[in-house]
Amino acid sequence: MKCFYAPETAAHDPIFRLTHGRLARNAELAERAELLMAGLKALSLTTSAPPEAPVEALTAVHTPRLLAFLETAWAEWQKLPDAGPEVVPNVFPPPDHATYPDSIVARAGWHMGDTSAPIGEHSWQATRRAADCAVAAADAVLGGDRAAYALCRPPGHHSSAEVAAGHCLLNGSAIAAARMRQGHARVATLDIDVHHGNGTQAIFYERDDVLTVSIHADPTGYYPFFVGYAHETGAGPGTGYNLNLPLPRTTTDDTWLATIGQALDRIASFDPGALVVSLGLDAHENDPLMGMKISFDGFRRAGRAIAQAGHPTVLVQEGGYLSPDLTTSLSSFLSGFLDRPA
Repeated sequence: MKCFYAPETAAHDPIFRLTHGRLARNAELAERAELLMAGLKALSLTTSAPPEAPVEALTAVHTPRLLAFLETAWAEWQKLPDAGPEVVPNVFPPPDHATYPDSIVARAGWHMGDTSAPIGEHSWQATRRAADCAVAAADAVLGGDRAAYALCRPPGHHSSAEVAAGHCLLNGSAIAAARMRQGHARVATLDIDVHHGNGTQAIFYERDDVLTVSIHADPTGYYPFFVGYAHETGAGPGTGYNLNLPLPRTTTDDTWLATIGQALDRIASFDPGALVVSLGLDAHENDPLMGMKISFDGFRRAGRAIAQAGHPTVLVQEGGYLSPDLTTSLSSFLSGFLDRPA
């Protein structure tokens, strides 16, 4: 299986995080990639650096002004008096009747949905190269490979067409899905990150050519809080093409795997030409974000079930945070997916 990773993404190593009113260490650090690379190494999988993707692959899901903001925000922020080392919004637009602003302070609030995805000097290069990984993996599958893996960080599934949030900047999973549409009339996405894939949902919510399915911790008490509920099924032409399967944070392997089975049944009825998996590993029982209680064996069985569904598959890395278990979570999932010993 081809695997893609861009070393430039390590230069994005965010500092700022606000948790329950306290400043804390950001959870989405460059060390994550080292732990994930170790998981690939355990299965003797090697990575290639992706070529630069055409900008059209990004504008297929993101607005040009979000791309321009992400590329230029840090440099503009540094022109502010007494500027901090990262772009962190402190004002947000009202929900209605907002006018797109000129001020970099206001544009930060427009394009950043919360304070957890601070933009540093190298964040644009990192997220651009992460998106390149997603496109390269999609192109490998479009070219005939059964599956490919993109080690994307920062992750992406919380970012919508115009708003970055939740440790995410560019939405690699959505970019991969849109790229796969070049070769397939219908594409499905399956998000197994412990957080709802709200950005991916928003991007495709009114479309019937991309089915979006997300299995995640119940948002009544977990990020992203405002969306991810079962009643959200799509709108307009997309009505019926969005499926949310929220679960309690006490969920263990058997319930989680049964829900994956339910998701795969819906995907089968959609009959897609290809599948994009938003591969979050933060549902693990020892993940520091404590979203669910999935074991290594649960990940292995999930990988096997998704592979047995038989769709050409692009695996895009999403969450999974700083713990030695992240390495084993990835190798467990991929051992199941590739039908190899763990």
